[in-house]
Amino acid sequence: MNHNVKVAGFGGQGVMMFGQVLAYSATYDDINGLWFPSYGPETRGGTANCSVIVSDKQINSPTFKNANHLVAFNLPSLEKFRKNVTDNGLILYNSSLIKDEVKEEGRLCIGVPVNDIATELENEKVANMAMLGAYLELTKIFTDQTIEAIIKKFLGERKAHLLDVNMKAIQKGKDYIKNLGVTYA
Repeated sequence: MNHNVKVAGFGGQGVMMFGQVLAYSATYDDINGLWFPSYGPETRGGTANCSVIVSDKQINSPTFKNANHLVAFNLPSLEKFRKNVTDNGLILYNSSLIKDEVKEEGRLCIGVPVNDIATELENEKVANMAMLGAYLELTKIFTDQTIEAIIKKFLGERKAHLLDVNMKAIQKGKDYIKNLGVTYA
């Protein structure tokens, strides 16, 4: 198993948390995980992306040119990184903000309306968790128990009250993919 994942969007969309949850889940499950952030100069609204590697082999470099999976939270991020997705790769994009259907030959492209899902849950900040749920449903990379343990640890005691809405968002993202009837893993 070797997943090179590029996660990209605007600052404030939860890009870094998405990547960290993947990397921390890998180490929690005793496999190799690495998270490498890249920020624009702005705090909110600027560009943000991270590279995540999850592998059952030793990771020799924190960077990669081509990703197996791209998770794009906005159109500029999709346009910047879409050509660097390998053949048979996966492109997940936020169809709440990217209205046109995305197609890339030789790659599975799926739009997930994560902002709409977050609005339905009355918490705009869980859009990233809805996308994480969609990603997890497609890749089957981690169990629900691992993800819940990592989210719980990530939120800490101060934000423990947000665990329930985060897990609901993850489940809604998974359900969205199940309802599409699409498989990838």
